[in-house]
Amino acid sequence: MNADLPGWLAPLAQQLEPWLPALTITGVIMAVASLVALPWFLVRIPENYFTQAYSPHQNRGVVAWLVWLLRNLLAILLLVAGILMLILPGQGLLTILIAIMTSTFPGKYRLERAIMRRPGVFRAANWIRARYHRRPLEHPDAFKEPSHGHYPNG
Repeated sequence: MNADLPGWLAPLAQQLEPWLPALTITGVIMAVASLVALPWFLVRIPENYFTQAYSPHQNRGVVAWLVWLLRNLLAILLLVAGILMLILPGQGLLTILIAIMTSTFPGKYRLERAIMRRPGVFRAANWIRARYHRRPLEHPDAFKEPSHGHYPNG
């Protein structure tokens, strides 16, 4: 690297230099994948997804556990891609939101609503939905939390 970097950054840049082609290719692939995956997810969720109450599934069979496992593995992959897209090309916050929506963990719905409250994320999601002639998402602030202050298992 020939750029003038601060002294503390030069060693890091030297270690990352061999990885730059792979990181660039990965960034481009993730950007293209996000152009396909994000609209696919966003047009399929109901407009009241961020305002409806959550009701967890209690009894799971073997197939349901397998689906749960695959779903969470996909979520981890999307989460890593979204984090990388925060510094590489792509829709990082929207991809992280899709990863969270795909996953299952306690507090998930509260976190989804917090991300969708960001004006840029909410606007981008509804812009994508409008391009596919879907009704806009209801704003998460329209959701009324249960009076006891927590979500059941979510």
